[in-house]
Amino acid sequence: MLGRVLNSHQQWICRQMADHGYTVDRQVGISDDGPVIQGAVREGLSRADLVITTGGLGPTSDDLTRDLIAQLLGRKLREDEAVLRNIESFFQSRSRPMPPSTRVQAMVPEGAVVLANAHGTAPGLAIRLDPRPGARIPQWLILLPGPPRELHPMFRQQVLPLVEQEYPRETPFVCRTLKTTGLGESVVEERIAAPLKPWVDGGMELGYCARTGEVDVRLVSRHPEGVALVAAAEKVCRGLLEKHLYGVDDETLEGTILRLLSSMGRTVGVAESCTGGFIANRITNVPGASRVFRGGVLAYDNEIKERLLNVPGDTLRAHGAVSEPTARAMAEGARRLLGVDYAISVTGIAGPTGGTPEKPVGTVFIGLAAPEGTRVVRQINPFDRETFKFITSQQSLNLLRRELVGEGG
Repeated sequence: MLGRVLNSHQQWICRQMADHGYTVDRQVGISDDGPVIQGAVREGLSRADLVITTGGLGPTSDDLTRDLIAQLLGRKLREDEAVLRNIESFFQSRSRPMPPSTRVQAMVPEGAVVLANAHGTAPGLAIRLDPRPGARIPQWLILLPGPPRELHPMFRQQVLPLVEQEYPRETPFVCRTLKTTGLGESVVEERIAAPLKPWVDGGMELGYCARTGEVDVRLVSRHPEGVALVAAAEKVCRGLLEKHLYGVDDETLEGTILRLLSSMGRTVGVAESCTGGFIANRITNVPGASRVFRGGVLAYDNEIKERLLNVPGDTLRAHGAVSEPTARAMAEGARRLLGVDYAISVTGIAGPTGGTPEKPVGTVFIGLAAPEGTRVVRQINPFDRETFKFITSQQSLNLLRRELVGEGG
């Protein structure tokens, strides 16, 4: 509640639930205060069949959730030997002494189902309760640890199966997310809304989610013939969005590129200036990137551009570091230096200063050296530095993707 930590759980859990056909009706952020925690859980249980809490299961003095919820439900806490052994094993495997305070995480409310934590010490807890007034199905209260690296696998592997078992959907659920880049949300809607109207009128849900540099199109059906309906709608979308559609569901642009390169037996490298290594970071975040990514040069200074990438000094003096000839020379130099099939280069003005009337802040030149030749595109990305770097990386990766699928030019 201090604003120092981003609450990513609310988005991530809601997305997971929605993608499996469940709607989250309410989400609440609260402070580490006993009466507030108990009040929020009490209210949640009064209005919902499934209540999920995150955080507050650790060993420190402000981790109050476990004790307060046990108190609220009138259940005693007992030390679970299996959980304790897991905590001890966690520290032993890392050759670290086990702090005495961590033992409290082995305290489990009576009747709770323990959700094993393979990535930390605090287990999750699932507590089955009687149906709330007027309801016919039991309630479940699920307590999850706060760190995403612990919560995410626990939710996917243990919570979702429990939810699907206890709250089976009445109708089939089909969801398909189409990932696009290079178009704004309103443009995407203008292209596909009218052609998809027959499917929407027939009960298919059509949604849009705009993020920095991307727009997702979500197709959802709860019809018995949902698979065929969504497949037909997807075919229409593919024909209308064409080169802007790069993947589906949880695919990323960098993941799509690495898959394409791997299937073609091709390699890639980068020469980055204004993005500061962000393109290489995105590529190497994908498991298996080493099969196709040879490396990169972070040529932030002109001396590095000259010495490592062989950008001619005359080019830099005549056209400047942020120019089409420099981007071209950087890409070709990286391709030679790294011995790759494709090389991406970026050089630009991230701002907030340094712009000119001819090259305003946000100007960036993106080069792509390929076996068939080199080309450079100019973009204007007048954003804050962080957004500038992401958008530029998106444009760079998409330029390579289009080249790989034969949409260059």
